[in-house]
Amino acid sequence: MIPLNKFNARAYARLGQRGSVFGMAACEAAEEDEKFVLLTADLGQLSGMDRFIKMYPQQFINTGIAEQNMLGITAGLSAEGFHPVASTYATFISMRSCEQIRHYFGYMGQKAVIIGSGAGLCQGYAGNTHYAIEDLSIVRAIPGISIMSPADAGSAVKIFKTALKAKNTVYIRLTGNLNCPIIYKEDHNFEIGRAIKIKEGKDVTMFATGTMVSNTIKVAESLQQQGISAAVVDVYSIKPFDKAVVMAAQTSKLLVSVEEHNIHGGLGSVIAEALTEQVSMPRLLRLGIRDVFNLAASYDYLLSQNRLRPEQIAKDILKELEK
Repeated sequence: MIPLNKFNARAYARLGQRGSVFGMAACEAAEEDEKFVLLTADLGQLSGMDRFIKMYPQQFINTGIAEQNMLGITAGLSAEGFHPVASTYATFISMRSCEQIRHYFGYMGQKAVIIGSGAGLCQGYAGNTHYAIEDLSIVRAIPGISIMSPADAGSAVKIFKTALKAKNTVYIRLTGNLNCPIIYKEDHNFEIGRAIKIKEGKDVTMFATGTMVSNTIKVAESLQQQGISAAVVDVYSIKPFDKAVVMAAQTSKLLVSVEEHNIHGGLGSVIAEALTEQVSMPRLLRLGIRDVFNLAASYDYLLSQNRLRPEQIAKDILKELEK
């Protein structure tokens, strides 16, 4: 595997998480493994699979707009010894195919990598049918499925390759669009069940996932100017969750979760559940999509509607600290 560095990190960032995983990492996987198979439900070009389709047509299956059938074929391939990766928009793969994921990969234990692309609000004007704001809560409730949510395009590639080696099925949640902000310019091991503290801080600890990690880093810089020391933790592994990062934050005045997902059932709920098992922990401020359906708009405006812009997050944290 090519180590992550500042040069390929820029290349990955331009392609976004989808383009990097399907246009580059999947090609490397197919070259190394003749049993690797990539499946999609009519989203080959929209997911950046053009290069893969041209180079490895015999290892590509487009099921058409038939997400449930795609997961059934994926399970069948896995049972026959292939190493399948199935992907479509996160909203469709998590909800329309929920029963198939539960039965084939949770209950029956077939092994695959399931990728929900365009998660969160990045589908913009496509509207609520295409926004995936419930996928973490849905998939998290299924036994036997790990969940990964990369912060940038480079880590998406590394996490994808980690998922290929996992013993159980992994759901990868891809967020953001092209020109994805760069978080990691140096190589890291993205292990299932771990988290990475990106920035140290003693007053506030912010836990973020997906492309919200970038916004949270900006928030930390803003708070620093006001004399508030804020730590930033990239929770790229939602399930299993690294409870040690919560324990390490027990001396903070405030814990904050930031996610591009409904505040019910996602990262904030994961942390809240972990806190109930501990004694004398700081209170938790959960920031995310406030259990509403949003009006269709540009990505930036949708983030603004949900107070997920860096300046809005900073204001909400300051308000909470005043209590």
